Amino acid sequence: MGLPIGELAQYAGISKRTLRYYDEIGLLKPKKKSPSGYRLYGKEEVNRLQQILFFRELDFDLDTTKAILDDPQFDRIQALEEHMQRLVEKQRHIQNLLLNVEKSLQEARGVTSMSDEEKFEGFKKELIKRNEQAYGKEARKKYGNEEVEASQAKLMRMSEESFAEFDQLGKEILKKLEKAEKTKDPGSGLAQEVARLHKQWLLYTWANYTKEAHANLAQRYVDDPRFGEHYQGRAEFLRDAIQIFTGIEGKEA
Repeated sequence: MGLPIGELAQYAGISKRTLRYYDEIGLLKPKKKSPSGYRLYGKEEVNRLQQILFFRELDFDLDTTKAILDDPQFDRIQALEEHMQRLVEKQRHIQNLLLNVEKSLQEARGVTSMSDEEKFEGFKKELIKRNEQAYGKEARKKYGNEEVEASQAKLMRMSEESFAEFDQLGKEILKKLEKAEKTKDPGSGLAQEVARLHKQWLLYTWANYTKEAHANLAQRYVDDPRFGEHYQGRAEFLRDAIQIFTGIEGKEA
């Protein structure tokens, strides 16, 4: 017969309003409606809702979730395996944070002490993990395992002060980039200041800096939409500014 919307909402721990919204946007349609017009859900819809909630837990937006689930090549078993792996990684991250909090609590109580490195170890490990998942494969292919691992080791050795500076500098670059883009001139003083700060930011983690590598990375910002999202649609302007800054303007990066 089918599962009424109220029961499905109760089982899933979400509201009926959420299910109605999912129906409205085409994310989760009911299998059918009763003669009285009530939404009824079958096994296929229940499984789809489970996937939707998994993706939500992993911070996927609804448009992305819908695109993935509607893809004819979507493989539920593969998706579940990937969900499991990501949740295991998330669990590991939480365990590291819990351990860090526990150590900090013991220090606050005067039971033990913590070095600056220990205090920020969990945060740095999480940053490395995110970068490895997002860009590790391409970075290792282009620069080699040794170069990537040297960069990661440099990040892990950062002091509390340096890590805070590194994080703040990344935020400052985004703010100044927004202002610089309004000039429409990547060679302007403000745009070149952004490029200089970007080099400074890279030096916190790069084992070796070269102008060619900097310009190459700037081109990747344009070629890879993940970078475009991070730089809020200003990757092309940043690339142009960095190419002028490095003197490799217009060359193949």
